[in-house]
Amino acid sequence: MVTVEEAVIAKLKTHGQNFEVLVDCNNAIAVRENKQVNMKDVLAASKVFTDAKKGLEASESTMNQIFQTADAEEVAKQIILKGDIQLTAEYRNSLREKKRAQIINLIHRNGVDPTTHAPHPVTRIENALEEVKFHVDEFASVEEQLQEVIKKLKPIIPIRFEVKEIAVKIGPDYAGKAYSTVKKYGTILREEWQNNGYWVAVVEMPGGMETEFYEKVNGICRGEVEAKVLKTK
Repeated sequence: MVTVEEAVIAKLKTHGQNFEVLVDCNNAIAVRENKQVNMKDVLAASKVFTDAKKGLEASESTMNQIFQTADAEEVAKQIILKGDIQLTAEYRNSLREKKRAQIINLIHRNGVDPTTHAPHPVTRIENALEEVKFHVDEFASVEEQLQEVIKKLKPIIPIRFEVKEIAVKIGPDYAGKAYSTVKKYGTILREEWQNNGYWVAVVEMPGGMETEFYEKVNGICRGEVEAKVLKTK
């Protein structure tokens, strides 16, 4: 639980009333992103205020009338989801930069150029975002913003999100070492340990990860690996 001194105020004005709660900044943002967070880790105090700085608490009757509950955690969650979280400009900028980096990484790892089927370089995606002047919402999740980003980028750089099924066959000397690495790159759909010690599997992964996957596995297996694309979706 965050201390009162470290907490920031989340507030909501509704039905002519003001409601405020003292929250941990990072956990409150996680709530806004619909992540599973224990509200006890969000609130500095299990109280709802009309004025947090003055310590004036909201009445249970008013909360019941407006929120249909007087439970402080339930009311706080609605305040966080529907209201404003008071952040410093520096913190907002930090959040936006973090989200921007996550968006760029997601496009790089999952999207490909449909003409070459190769991933777009990170710098190319960064420059394209600058060109279209895309505003990153520090409160919206990366997934929520992705479709709008792609819509704006497509006139500048062609992007298609592909999923590939790749068959791999690794010899007994390296199968154990490579297994965890293969698993990191996608979902193992089928696998089999053969009598001769070879491990064969079909892995589903984002198309943009194909080249990096080959390089990583080849590095571990010292070239003693067979791989081919079975299907592109």
